[in-house]
Amino acid sequence: MSSEPRINDRIRVPEVRLVGPEGEQVGIVPIGKALELAAEADLDLVEVAPMARPPVCKLMDYGKFKYESAQKAREARRNQALTVIKEMKLRPKIDPHDYATKKGHVERFLKQGDKVKITIMFRGREQSRPELGFRLLQKLAEDITELGFVESSPKQDGRNMVMVVAPHRTTKAASRPAKTVEEQAPQA
Repeated sequence: MSSEPRINDRIRVPEVRLVGPEGEQVGIVPIGKALELAAEADLDLVEVAPMARPPVCKLMDYGKFKYESAQKAREARRNQALTVIKEMKLRPKIDPHDYATKKGHVERFLKQGDKVKITIMFRGREQSRPELGFRLLQKLAEDITELGFVESSPKQDGRNMVMVVAPHRTTKAASRPAKTVEEQAPQA
């Protein structure tokens, strides 16, 4: 079945509840009369509620309706927040300076409003000591508490231990600076 609403001659019911071009209720009319009214007004008969008994049809310019709904969909996609997941990989035996560098990257990602997947990779005998990785992830979570929160707690996944950190809601709003008055005014 098509997601498009049925229009004009494609509506196959004996009678419809008709709504005028300005949104006024015309009432329940036979399909033939509804099609005549649409032709007289130089508009289309569009089925807006096919599951109602009788189906609800509206007199409107279908081309204009499709264009406006496409514009609304495009605007909704533009305003949609895109969630990006960045990944940071660590090892259980990490040097303090390397840890500080990786922590700085995680903080930068959270300030930008992105989620961060932190992976600790175990090799060889390190796999027998998962508590080292767990402690490292807990330490990192404590260090970045003011910027984000732990969305999924540390889990062992084969040779890796994974934790996801998400930014606080206010971080996303603060990361995008508000437009100043000069930027909002159109350039002359």
